[in-house]
Amino acid sequence: MSKSVGWKFLENIFKNIRIGKKLSLKEVADKTQISVSLLSRIENGRRIPTKKQVIKLAKFYNFPEDEILADWLGNKIVKEIKKESFGLKALKIAEQKLSYDATLFEDVSFSNAFKLPNRRYIGSKTQLVDWIFQKIIEETENSSTFFDVFAGTGIVAQRALNLFEEVALNDILYSNEIIYIAFFENSYWDKYKVIELVNFYNEVKPSAIEENYFSIHFGNKYFDNNTAKKIGFIREDLEKRKSSLTRKEFAILLASLIYSMDKLANTVGHFDAYIKKQILPKPFKLNLIHAENFSNVKIYREDANNLVRKIQGDIAYIDPPYNSRQYSRFYHIYENIVTWNKPELFGVALKPTPQNMSKYCTVEAKNVFKDLIDNLNFRFIAVSYNNTYNSKSNSSKNKIQLEEILTILKERGETKIFEQPYRFFNTGKTNFNNHKEFLFLTKVND
Repeated sequence: MSKSVGWKFLENIFKNIRIGKKLSLKEVADKTQISVSLLSRIENGRRIPTKKQVIKLAKFYNFPEDEILADWLGNKIVKEIKKESFGLKALKIAEQKLSYDATLFEDVSFSNAFKLPNRRYIGSKTQLVDWIFQKIIEETENSSTFFDVFAGTGIVAQRALNLFEEVALNDILYSNEIIYIAFFENSYWDKYKVIELVNFYNEVKPSAIEENYFSIHFGNKYFDNNTAKKIGFIREDLEKRKSSLTRKEFAILLASLIYSMDKLANTVGHFDAYIKKQILPKPFKLNLIHAENFSNVKIYREDANNLVRKIQGDIAYIDPPYNSRQYSRFYHIYENIVTWNKPELFGVALKPTPQNMSKYCTVEAKNVFKDLIDNLNFRFIAVSYNNTYNSKSNSSKNKIQLEEILTILKERGETKIFEQPYRFFNTGKTNFNNHKEFLFLTKVND
C-alpha cells in the first residue's frame, strides 16, 4: 500500500488497515484506549480524531506518523473552511501569511528584515563596536551590569545584551525609544498579526489614499508625494488600531515604518534639510524589522543627568552629543511620526517648535558632563569621544575638548585613553582629516 494518501485518508485508511489485519473494533479499542463508538465514527468520517488519537492509531498500525498527521491537519483545515461562509477568504489570507513567512522569516526570527544598523544615523558606532567592547572587556573585571547612557542607535546596547546579565539603555528621543522597544523589549507580540497588517499596508495603492498631514507637509520634499501619502496613511491607521495592538506590536510596526522611510528619504542622512532636486518616484514597501525579545534589558527615555542619580551598576558607557547639532532637530520627522501630535511646522526644513533639546549641544556642555560623571554610581566609566573639535565648521566643533574630559574623569579614578583611526560619518562638506575615535576608561575610586 502506498504511503502517500489523499484527502479522504482519515475516512477510510484506518478501517482498511483494521480489516486487512482482521481485527475487530473492540480489539483496537482495547489496545489504543479509544472507545469502540469513537473508532466507529472516525472510520465512517463522522469524527475527526484528535492529534493524540491519530498518533496512537499510527503507532498501533505501524503507519508513518508524519504522513498521517499531515493528512489529519489537511482534513481538519478543509472541514473548518467548509463550515464558514468566509472560508475561501480565510484560506487566501492564510496563503498570504505563509507566503510572507517564507520570504521574510526563518523559523520564528526575521531573516531578510531590517537589522538594527540598517538606517542612517549621525555618530553611529556600528563600525566601532567591536573595538569598543574589546577595550571594555580587557579593562574591566567581574562586571555583570551595563548602562548605555546615551544609546542613540542602540548598537552598543545590542552588543552588551549578549555579554552582560543586565543592560539598561537610555535616550531622550521618542523615535529611539520606540526602536529599542521594538528590537529589544521582552513583551508579548503576535507575529502573524503584524504580518497581516504589513500585507494590508503594502496592498493599498497610493491612488486610493487621500492627501493627509504627512503628504501635505513633506510630499515632494523629503519624499515623493505618493510615498508621503502612504506613510501618512499607515501612521494614521496605526493610531486608530493602537488599542488593539500590544506595546511591542505597535513599536515593531512604527520602527518598521521608520526603517522603510529611511530607504527612500530625499536627504543626505538626516532631516536638517532635503535635497532640492526632482525626486525620482519609487514604490514604497513596508518591510519589517528583525524584532527580538531580551529578558535582561531595561529601557528609559529620561534626561541622562537625572537618571544616573537613580541607578547604579558596574559599567556606564557615555557617548553624548558633542557639537551644536541637536538630534531632536536632525530627526524631527521621526519624532513627528512617533508622537503623531501633528504640530505646526516652520521654515524650509519644516520643523516643529524645539523640544528635547540637549544641553550637551550648548556652551553648558562641560558643566553638564561634569555633573553627569560626578553622580555616576558605577565601578567603571567608559566614554566615547571623537576629535571633530578641530573642524572648520562651527556647528561641528565639539563643545567639550579632550583635555577637559580627561581632567573630569581623572577626578573619579585612574583613567586610560585609547584611540582608533575612524572615518567619520559626514553628511556635509566639512573635511575631517586624521579623524580618530577615542575611548576613555576610568576605574572609579572607592
